[in-house]
Amino acid sequence: MLRLKRLPGAVLAATFLACGPEAAPVPGPTESQEQALGRLSIKNADPTVIRVDSTYISAETEGGRIYVRTAASVDALAGAARQQIWGNPNNWAEVWAPQIIMSGGTYYIYFTAGAGNAHRMYVIQSRSPNTGYTAAAPLALPDNKWAIDGTAFVYKNQWYFVWSGWVGDSNGEQTLFIARMSSPTQVTGPRFVISQPREWWEKVDVNPPTRVNEGPEPIIDPNGQLHIVYSANGSWDVNYCLADLRLRAGGDPTYVWDWFKANGCFFSANGSIMMSGWHPTLYAKGVGHHSFVLLNGDPNTSPPAGPTFPLAYHGVPKADNPNPFWGGRYWYSGTFQWWGNITYTRGSESNTGWSLKFYE
Repeated sequence: MLRLKRLPGAVLAATFLACGPEAAPVPGPTESQEQALGRLSIKNADPTVIRVDSTYISAETEGGRIYVRTAASVDALAGAARQQIWGNPNNWAEVWAPQIIMSGGTYYIYFTAGAGNAHRMYVIQSRSPNTGYTAAAPLALPDNKWAIDGTAFVYKNQWYFVWSGWVGDSNGEQTLFIARMSSPTQVTGPRFVISQPREWWEKVDVNPPTRVNEGPEPIIDPNGQLHIVYSANGSWDVNYCLADLRLRAGGDPTYVWDWFKANGCFFSANGSIMMSGWHPTLYAKGVGHHSFVLLNGDPNTSPPAGPTFPLAYHGVPKADNPNPFWGGRYWYSGTFQWWGNITYTRGSESNTGWSLKFYE
């Protein structure tokens, strides 16, 4: 079974059709080979990367503070000096997973802060990507429950906020919610469930039992349909993976039954939980919490069908055994492309349309 990387769409299609029996195991990569295959020197998790004109901009957290890098490419971010843009004056615990977008000339960074059950979403903003950010303002999410990994986007001229959170006040499972917004900083109306970890391939972690949908990232396919690509299973093990939600044509993003979920993971080191036709990673494990590297971070600039486009994600080198996972994560630079005529099924219902392929 061939694993492919950064090839044109026509070549990819022909090669996948030619796949034969499972090939013999491939020796692990050397350090230089692995870095050539996308592992950056940024030892951190949860990459968020956008392109503004010809500049690539990323955000990350460390030690409770938020930093920004700018560079001429995704790979060049690793060598770029990072600049602190928010210093955590309230000394909040567990500052996680910043998400950067740019709209109307203003940069917005959404992030999570708060120990344990206190996790809530906040936003800071500036007219410059790497200086002059405002004080952190809480996002008034409906029901005021535990929330992480949120980001804002526009779909069909309506702002939305999508995030991972709890239905109630205790950690039973992480659900994906969506709510309408009146602006990039104001959430309006109720929250709506769009995904819960109920499929067998989202429930394979047993030590401890883990029920996670998190890291939602919006993208719009060549047919104009909205997708939310998210991470499932625990981020501390090999079952962490990327999967897809596809909104049916003409569907309402706030109506859960207008969403169709893929029938397996699309990007994972564990081949047994992947959708038919998708293959496990060779060089990284625990892969997930990705960034599509869109222009301005706006899904309305999503790429067309055909070529591959930049992707950032975090993972752990497969050769690291044993590995602490959370402490061993790096940013990786990969690619993705649209993959057409893929059917997702839900009971007796089905939906056929664009899906995605991800490459190390």
